[in-house]
Amino acid sequence: MLTDNLRARMVRGDILAGTFMKTPAYELVEILAMSGLDFVCLDAEHAPFDRGRLDACMAVARALKFPILVRVPDGSQAEILKALDSGATGVVVPHVATPEKAADVARWSRFGHGGRGYAGSHRWAGYATRKMADVLAQSEEETIVIAQIEEPEGVNAVDAIAATKGIDGLFVGPADLAVCYGLTDMAAPEVRDAMKTVGVATKKHGKAYMTFAPNSESGPDLNKLGITTFFVASEQSYMLAGAKQVAAGLHSMKPKD
Repeated sequence: MLTDNLRARMVRGDILAGTFMKTPAYELVEILAMSGLDFVCLDAEHAPFDRGRLDACMAVARALKFPILVRVPDGSQAEILKALDSGATGVVVPHVATPEKAADVARWSRFGHGGRGYAGSHRWAGYATRKMADVLAQSEEETIVIAQIEEPEGVNAVDAIAATKGIDGLFVGPADLAVCYGLTDMAAPEVRDAMKTVGVATKKHGKAYMTFAPNSESGPDLNKLGITTFFVASEQSYMLAGAKQVAAGLHSMKPKD
């Protein structure tokens, strides 16, 4: 795995398989790097990642050249900077519902006036071993900025959000959309219609389109909506499913008389 290939592959529309990582343990990064997945996304929004454990996971990912994204707790400049400086290949920013928010997120994730603060002394920049020009070029080539569309307002404004310079892809959140619509089914027609709308905008503006998928079997139907990057379940889901399978297999045996 090479971190500097993921952005190009994502925007090109290659079929990519990743997962959310909910357990803040660097050993799991090592294991998932051997899985054949294209990337992993540390879920700092919904899981207990503090600065130290986030840093440890990203140190292992960078050492293994395994692409690692971070879903930041919020779209603040401080959280985005923290993730990128620590070594993230890119950020997934929740609750981007307006083009103004998208513009802020894009600016804070990129170097420039009013944007990402420059320092060459952290992991992502090589601990002061590289020239500024090389570090800036790395950002242009590698850094992925993904906006999550999770509210009806975001769906309504999606064309302008997708058109925002510096936003590489849109992640549609079917669970939050369902809740916002007063529903309990992520596959409800209203949610699917919203996902189709987001898909039209991503295609129009040449942006990557991605979402959460509960399993690989759901991939073909989601792909029909234009989705090509899949965040499939989480390592917790895999562990639970595997444990259930083992337990069910052994419990199905009949005791010997």
